[in-house]
Amino acid sequence: MLKVDNLSLKYGQSQILFDVSLVAKRGEITTLMGNNGVGKTSFLKAIAGRHPYSAGKLEVDGTHLSHPSAFAAARAGIAYVPQGREVFPLMTVLENLETGFACLPKSEHVIPDEIFALFPVLQEMQARRGGDLSGGQQQQLAIARALVTRPKVLLLDEPTEGIQPNIIQQIGDALQQLRGKGEMAILLVEQNADFAYGNADQIYVMERGTMKLDVHKSEISKASLLEHLSL
Repeated sequence: MLKVDNLSLKYGQSQILFDVSLVAKRGEITTLMGNNGVGKTSFLKAIAGRHPYSAGKLEVDGTHLSHPSAFAAARAGIAYVPQGREVFPLMTVLENLETGFACLPKSEHVIPDEIFALFPVLQEMQARRGGDLSGGQQQQLAIARALVTRPKVLLLDEPTEGIQPNIIQQIGDALQQLRGKGEMAILLVEQNADFAYGNADQIYVMERGTMKLDVHKSEISKASLLEHLSL
Protein backbone atom coordinates (compact mmCIF):
# COMPACT_ATOMS: atom_id res chain seq x y z
CA MET A 1 0.00 0.00 0.00
CA LEU A 2 1.08 3.55 -0.78
CA LYS A 3 0.18 6.17 1.79
CA VAL A 4 0.85 9.89 1.31
CA ASP A 5 0.11 12.27 4.19
CA ASN A 6 -0.05 16.07 3.89
CA LEU A 7 2.52 16.34 1.12
CA SER A 8 3.52 19.86 0.06
CA LEU A 9 5.82 20.78 -2.81
CA LYS A 10 7.38 23.98 -4.13
CA TYR A 11 9.14 25.07 -7.28
CA GLY A 12 11.33 27.91 -6.08
CA GLN A 13 9.03 30.37 -4.33
CA SER A 14 5.88 28.93 -5.91
CA GLN A 15 3.97 26.34 -3.92
CA ILE A 16 2.42 23.69 -6.17
CA LEU A 17 0.97 21.13 -3.71
CA PHE A 18 -0.75 21.95 -0.42
CA ASP A 19 -1.04 19.18 2.20
CA VAL A 20 -2.08 16.51 -0.30
CA SER A 21 -3.03 13.08 1.09
CA LEU A 22 -3.81 9.87 -0.79
CA VAL A 23 -3.99 6.13 -0.16
CA ALA A 24 -3.50 3.59 -2.97
CA LYS A 25 -4.25 0.02 -1.89
CA ARG A 26 -2.69 -3.17 -3.15
CA GLY A 27 -4.93 -4.94 -5.66
CA GLU A 28 -6.70 -1.73 -6.67
CA ILE A 29 -6.37 0.95 -9.33
CA THR A 30 -6.43 4.41 -7.77
CA THR A 31 -7.12 7.15 -10.30
CA LEU A 32 -6.02 10.74 -9.87
CA MET A 33 -7.77 13.22 -12.15
CA GLY A 34 -7.88 16.97 -12.61
CA ASN A 35 -7.42 19.61 -15.25
CA ASN A 36 -4.02 20.54 -16.68
CA GLY A 37 -1.67 22.38 -14.35
CA VAL A 38 -3.25 21.41 -11.02
CA GLY A 39 -0.19 19.46 -9.78
CA LYS A 40 -0.85 15.83 -10.72
CA THR A 41 2.51 15.22 -12.42
CA SER A 42 4.36 17.07 -9.66
CA PHE A 43 2.66 14.78 -7.15
CA LEU A 44 3.83 11.65 -8.98
CA LYS A 45 7.34 13.03 -9.33
CA ALA A 46 7.49 13.67 -5.58
CA ILE A 47 6.42 10.09 -4.84
CA ALA A 48 8.93 8.73 -7.36
CA GLY A 49 11.80 10.74 -5.88
CA ARG A 50 12.21 12.95 -8.94
CA HIS A 51 11.38 16.18 -7.14
CA PRO A 52 11.92 16.97 -3.45
CA TYR A 53 8.85 17.77 -1.41
CA SER A 54 8.89 20.40 1.31
CA ALA A 55 6.66 18.66 3.87
CA GLY A 56 4.66 15.50 4.40
CA LYS A 57 5.11 11.77 4.83
CA LEU A 58 5.42 8.96 2.30
CA GLU A 59 5.00 5.26 3.15
CA VAL A 60 5.13 2.02 1.18
CA ASP A 61 3.77 -1.01 3.04
CA GLY A 62 4.14 0.83 6.33
CA THR A 63 7.79 1.75 5.74
CA HIS A 64 8.45 5.47 5.93
CA LEU A 65 10.49 6.89 3.05
CA SER A 66 12.12 10.15 4.05
CA HIS A 67 12.51 12.34 0.95
CA PRO A 68 13.79 9.47 -1.21
CA SER A 69 15.95 9.88 -4.29
CA ALA A 70 14.67 8.31 -7.50
CA PHE A 71 16.95 5.31 -6.90
CA ALA A 72 15.83 4.92 -3.27
CA ALA A 73 12.17 5.13 -4.31
CA ALA A 74 12.76 2.43 -6.92
CA ARG A 75 14.56 0.24 -4.38
CA ALA A 76 11.58 0.68 -2.04
CA GLY A 77 9.27 -0.69 -4.74
CA ILE A 78 7.98 2.42 -6.52
CA ALA A 79 8.01 2.25 -10.33
CA TYR A 80 7.25 5.39 -12.34
CA VAL A 81 6.06 5.54 -15.95
CA PRO A 82 6.41 9.23 -16.86
CA GLN A 83 4.40 11.29 -19.26
CA GLY A 84 6.32 11.18 -22.53
CA ARG A 85 7.50 7.61 -21.82
CA GLU A 86 11.28 8.38 -21.78
CA VAL A 87 12.20 5.34 -23.85
CA PHE A 88 15.88 5.21 -24.85
CA PRO A 89 15.58 5.65 -28.63
CA LEU A 90 18.93 4.15 -29.70
CA MET A 91 18.70 1.12 -27.40
CA THR A 92 16.82 -2.02 -28.39
CA VAL A 93 13.57 -3.04 -26.76
CA LEU A 94 15.46 -5.70 -24.81
CA GLU A 95 18.11 -3.21 -23.67
CA ASN A 96 15.41 -0.76 -22.58
CA LEU A 97 13.80 -3.50 -20.51
CA GLU A 98 17.14 -4.42 -18.96
CA THR A 99 17.63 -0.88 -17.63
CA GLY A 100 15.01 -1.89 -15.05
CA PHE A 101 17.63 -4.17 -13.49
CA ALA A 102 19.47 -1.19 -11.98
CA CYS A 103 17.55 -1.26 -8.68
CA LEU A 104 17.46 -5.07 -8.39
CA PRO A 105 19.94 -7.55 -6.91
CA LYS A 106 21.89 -9.45 -9.57
CA SER A 107 19.96 -12.63 -8.83
CA GLU A 108 16.81 -10.95 -10.14
CA HIS A 109 18.24 -9.73 -13.45
CA VAL A 110 15.67 -11.68 -15.42
CA ILE A 111 12.76 -10.35 -17.45
CA PRO A 112 9.64 -12.15 -16.17
CA ASP A 113 7.65 -14.12 -18.75
CA GLU A 114 4.56 -12.26 -17.52
CA ILE A 115 5.78 -9.07 -19.18
CA PHE A 116 5.78 -10.58 -22.65
CA ALA A 117 2.44 -12.21 -21.88
CA LEU A 118 1.02 -8.75 -21.09
CA PHE A 119 2.65 -7.11 -24.11
CA PRO A 120 3.32 -9.77 -26.79
CA VAL A 121 4.45 -7.19 -29.35
CA LEU A 122 7.54 -6.49 -27.25
CA GLN A 123 8.67 -10.10 -27.51
CA GLU A 124 8.43 -9.88 -31.29
CA MET A 125 10.38 -6.60 -31.33
CA GLN A 126 13.14 -7.29 -28.80
CA ALA A 127 15.87 -6.44 -31.31
CA ARG A 128 14.20 -3.28 -32.63
CA ARG A 129 15.37 0.12 -31.43
CA GLY A 130 13.06 1.93 -29.02
CA GLY A 131 12.96 5.00 -31.22
CA ASP A 132 11.60 2.95 -34.13
CA LEU A 133 8.47 1.87 -32.25
CA SER A 134 5.11 3.58 -32.60
CA GLY A 135 3.90 5.79 -29.76
CA GLY A 136 1.63 3.05 -28.50
CA GLN A 137 4.40 0.45 -28.59
CA GLN A 138 6.72 2.84 -26.74
CA GLN A 139 4.07 3.25 -24.05
CA GLN A 140 3.83 -0.50 -23.65
CA LEU A 141 7.63 -0.66 -23.44
CA ALA A 142 7.70 2.04 -20.76
CA ILE A 143 5.15 0.16 -18.65
CA ALA A 144 6.97 -3.14 -19.20
CA ARG A 145 10.29 -1.57 -18.16
CA ALA A 146 8.65 -0.40 -14.92
CA LEU A 147 7.30 -3.89 -14.28
CA VAL A 148 10.79 -5.38 -14.64
CA THR A 149 11.60 -3.79 -11.27
CA ARG A 150 8.93 -5.98 -9.54
CA PRO A 151 7.20 -2.92 -8.06
CA LYS A 152 4.93 -2.73 -5.06
CA VAL A 153 3.55 0.57 -6.39
CA LEU A 154 3.12 1.40 -10.09
CA LEU A 155 2.74 5.09 -10.99
CA LEU A 156 1.38 5.91 -14.44
CA ASP A 157 1.26 9.45 -15.81
CA GLU A 158 -1.16 9.88 -18.74
CA PRO A 159 -0.53 6.45 -20.34
CA THR A 160 -3.21 6.95 -23.02
CA GLU A 161 -2.00 10.35 -24.25
CA GLY A 162 -1.57 10.30 -28.04
CA ILE A 163 -2.18 6.54 -28.21
CA GLN A 164 -4.35 4.80 -30.80
CA PRO A 165 -7.60 3.25 -29.45
CA ASN A 166 -6.59 -0.40 -29.89
CA ILE A 167 -3.42 0.14 -27.83
CA ILE A 168 -5.42 2.00 -25.16
CA GLN A 169 -7.60 -1.09 -24.87
CA GLN A 170 -4.54 -3.34 -24.58
CA ILE A 171 -3.08 -1.12 -21.85
CA GLY A 172 -6.39 -1.19 -19.99
CA ASP A 173 -6.50 -4.99 -20.24
CA ALA A 174 -2.93 -5.21 -18.91
CA LEU A 175 -3.75 -2.97 -15.94
CA GLN A 176 -6.78 -5.08 -15.10
CA GLN A 177 -4.65 -8.24 -15.19
CA LEU A 178 -2.09 -6.63 -12.88
CA ARG A 179 -4.88 -5.46 -10.60
CA GLY A 180 -6.33 -8.97 -10.50
CA LYS A 181 -3.04 -10.45 -9.32
CA GLY A 182 -3.35 -8.32 -6.17
CA GLU A 183 0.39 -7.81 -5.83
CA MET A 184 0.74 -4.06 -6.32
CA ALA A 185 -0.98 -0.74 -5.85
CA ILE A 186 -1.56 1.11 -9.13
CA LEU A 187 -1.85 4.90 -9.15
CA LEU A 188 -3.08 6.22 -12.48
CA VAL A 189 -3.03 9.88 -13.49
CA GLU A 190 -5.29 10.24 -16.50
CA GLN A 191 -7.15 12.89 -18.50
CA ASN A 192 -9.12 10.37 -20.56
CA ALA A 193 -12.28 10.21 -18.44
CA ASP A 194 -13.60 7.02 -20.05
CA PHE A 195 -10.33 5.17 -19.43
CA ALA A 196 -9.86 6.60 -15.94
CA TYR A 197 -13.38 5.89 -14.73
CA GLY A 198 -13.60 2.54 -16.47
CA ASN A 199 -10.47 1.19 -14.77
CA ALA A 200 -10.74 2.87 -11.36
CA ASP A 201 -11.51 1.48 -7.94
CA GLN A 202 -10.83 4.66 -5.95
CA ILE A 203 -11.02 8.11 -7.53
CA TYR A 204 -9.28 11.30 -6.44
CA VAL A 205 -9.70 14.70 -8.07
CA MET A 206 -7.10 17.41 -7.64
CA GLU A 207 -7.74 21.12 -8.00
CA ARG A 208 -5.11 23.86 -7.64
CA GLY A 209 -2.72 21.69 -5.70
CA THR A 210 -5.27 20.28 -3.23
CA MET A 211 -7.48 17.20 -3.17
CA LYS A 212 -11.02 18.17 -4.06
CA LEU A 213 -12.56 14.69 -4.10
CA ASP A 214 -11.81 11.24 -2.65
CA VAL A 215 -14.50 8.69 -3.48
CA HIS A 216 -14.96 5.03 -4.37
CA LYS A 217 -16.10 4.45 -7.93
CA SER A 218 -19.29 2.78 -6.69
CA GLU A 219 -20.28 6.06 -5.02
CA ILE A 220 -20.08 8.34 -8.06
CA SER A 221 -21.33 8.23 -11.65
CA LYS A 222 -19.15 9.24 -14.55
CA ALA A 223 -21.49 12.19 -15.21
CA SER A 224 -21.03 13.44 -11.64
CA LEU A 225 -17.27 12.97 -11.92
CA LEU A 226 -17.19 15.08 -15.07
CA GLU A 227 -19.05 17.81 -13.22
CA HIS A 228 -16.32 17.83 -10.57
CA LEU A 229 -13.75 18.10 -13.33
CA SER A 230 -15.67 20.97 -14.96
CA LEU A 231 -15.36 19.29 -18.36
